[in-house]
Amino acid sequence: MRSKDPQCVTAEYLPVQSPCSSGNDTTTQAMTGKDKREMDSLLRTNSVSSLESGKTGAPAESVADNISMGGNGARYHSLTTNGQTMMHLLKGNIGTGVLAMPSALTNAGLLVGSAGIILIGIICIHCMHMLLRCNRILSKRKQVRSLDFAGVTQEAVACGPYRLRPYSRVAGKIINGFLILTQIGFCCVYFVFVATSVQKVAEGVLHLDRGKNLPIYAYLAIILPIMILYNYIRSLKTLAIASTVANVLQMGGMVLIFYIIFKDGLPNILSRDTYKDISKMPLFFGTAIYAFEGIGIVLPLENEMERPQDFAGLFGVMNTGMSLVVILYTAVGFFGYLKYGEAIQGSITLNFDSGWLSETVRGIFAISIFLSYALQMYVPMQIFWPWLKDRFQLASRCAPHQLLYIELGLRTALVTFTFILAMSIPELDLFISLVGALVSSSLALIIPPLIELFTFYDDDEMSKKRWYAMVIKNVLIMCFGIAGFVTGTLINLAKVAKCITSGYQREV
Repeated sequence: MRSKDPQCVTAEYLPVQSPCSSGNDTTTQAMTGKDKREMDSLLRTNSVSSLESGKTGAPAESVADNISMGGNGARYHSLTTNGQTMMHLLKGNIGTGVLAMPSALTNAGLLVGSAGIILIGIICIHCMHMLLRCNRILSKRKQVRSLDFAGVTQEAVACGPYRLRPYSRVAGKIINGFLILTQIGFCCVYFVFVATSVQKVAEGVLHLDRGKNLPIYAYLAIILPIMILYNYIRSLKTLAIASTVANVLQMGGMVLIFYIIFKDGLPNILSRDTYKDISKMPLFFGTAIYAFEGIGIVLPLENEMERPQDFAGLFGVMNTGMSLVVILYTAVGFFGYLKYGEAIQGSITLNFDSGWLSETVRGIFAISIFLSYALQMYVPMQIFWPWLKDRFQLASRCAPHQLLYIELGLRTALVTFTFILAMSIPELDLFISLVGALVSSSLALIIPPLIELFTFYDDDEMSKKRWYAMVIKNVLIMCFGIAGFVTGTLINLAKVAKCITSGYQREV
């Protein structure tokens, strides 16, 4: 029997060291006034949310949300309009994942895959609404303006079953861990994407046969020092310029992709499989959920609006924007798979024939994703660097120039770590599916239903009928997410192991 417990209302909130923090966390405290002004500039250029959604940018957007508030709730920048928020939402959800949608359909079929994209999109949007609703309720209980993803999770666990309440802090840290893993996973995908795109451009421009072209490992190694030097940029204002350029390139690239797909006509729809063997569905799930993992941006976006009540309504900004995202994903997946069939690769851009237009598209996306990498890596840096300075008391033990060398060393280590992972799995479709199944499914499909159940665990105003209906609905969503998490991770790991033992004989 659920009973009202006033203790959950006063549960102590942990200032989580998260890229989604909206309190005065360690990351914020470590920033100088110049850093804050630069982040403010980054927000005004509408560039932070261009990170991958899947994720492209959820944590970084939340860093901005964190810094935008002073201790007394004062803002450092103006609020966003509905239109600006819509652009943030679209840019934050459209990235490398959309280019992998046709590859996802090779594991599900034209009809089942297209319906699956729509179904997963609807479920993910519903989970976003869960998170927003619980944030409003828990923030009101805590008498704070808003919480971040980790903070909402922590407060929800503190109001949930009694045996779990002592672990509320641990729950917040687990969410932070998933967010970090997501960012690192995105960076690895970016590494592989840029390398494979450059490899294809080299083949087309230099007219190289596959046997004469360098292997993917060589391109990864060539890109590594450039990526390291690029990530030595510490100014958010400079990264804002790079991100804006990346956004423009991606929008132009999407227009060219549809032009290439349709310019020579499409095959008969009956020439493609409408469904595939169920054993391949976990691979489809991993890729699809990777693309839709933009749940982390919804809290900071609502928090920064002039009219936050317009965000989550039936015809609000989120439903409208995410509907456009679902339509775009479905269209790219459907027509991309219809065009290229089983020959589709990890990114549809890799299937384009040689020619100036195809090489232009591949080059556009290679540059845009390369430029976005530093903003993805900025988030882990803002977590690890303050922790490292505090853990070893570097600020008091090292001179400023020594601190700079150590920071650059950390940046080098993080970039090199993603390079090593990319070298281990240099197949774009496998990497995307693995990251989606392993990390994105938890954040998008498993955690939000748990948060909602814990939030309303002691709500006496909810009837038993509504409570049991909520339990059934959320358990079904969690089972769907857990099934995708377990099967997707296991099957992807098995395919990765098979590729390693066979020496990556499949073309990338």
